[in-house]
Amino acid sequence: MTEQNTTVGPAPADPAPVTPAAPEAPADPEALAPGAVTAPKDRRALRAALRWTAAVLVFAAAGAGTAYGITRAERTDVPGLSTKGDGRWTYPVLSKPAPPPGAPVPFAVDNLDGIHYADLTQLTLPAPVGSAPDPGLKLEKDSAVTVDTFLEEYDPSAREKMKQGFADNGLRQIVARGWTTPDGTRTRVYLLRFHGSGFADTFTGCGIDLNGVKGMEPDSAWEQARTQPAPDPSGISVLRESVPFGDEQTRVGCVQSGDVQALILQNRKGGAGAVPLHQAVILQRQLLS
Repeated sequence: MTEQNTTVGPAPADPAPVTPAAPEAPADPEALAPGAVTAPKDRRALRAALRWTAAVLVFAAAGAGTAYGITRAERTDVPGLSTKGDGRWTYPVLSKPAPPPGAPVPFAVDNLDGIHYADLTQLTLPAPVGSAPDPGLKLEKDSAVTVDTFLEEYDPSAREKMKQGFADNGLRQIVARGWTTPDGTRTRVYLLRFHGSGFADTFTGCGIDLNGVKGMEPDSAWEQARTQPAPDPSGISVLRESVPFGDEQTRVGCVQSGDVQALILQNRKGGAGAVPLHQAVILQRQLLS
């Protein structure tokens, strides 16, 4: 067959093959899979920045909410955050006893002298959780304490004068409760009921002439106490045994409320902590108010 050489025009040249530019090597040593579609570096960086910004905002919001919750909640309401480190003890829920039918509550308009008609044992601060009764405290029926037993807390040279003062100034009753805690602190709480607030004011045994105690001084940490909301300071005295002391240190808290005088004694070998006494004084004051 004869080859035909007729052409309409010059044959177009084949287009030169286009070779795509090789992508830049990724910073990650693990190369992308073949055929994967990649975005430009600036767009990848932008998306990464947006993702991190969103994550930071989420965690910041969550963190702010958690911090607000912790600052607003009581420490014991936050799981894992206890109050043991600050020295406070855990007491049963306190409730003021009701007076007998027809009797007014202390400091009511018809009882301005603050006479406590409720059972005195119900007004005594209960022992904290985890404590053990003090075997050395001599109690009579219904937690009563004789005058002679109470005076064993004082130096023998002062007992006769104090006993005569009780007889002259209308002491009616003494009750007590005592306990020891696992850290070795021994606590005794005495409530002395008089015939009226004027007689209770005559009590002079707050930190004076205590048995085995060389000297007492005001507790300078009392005004900075943060165990509970600060109470009305009237009628309250808080003292500590001066340094140097012997094998153990004594701390004393006194609360005078109407016809009742409370005396709280705490002893501990090597030094008694301030916070447990502050806490006991405040709670006892609340029961007597």
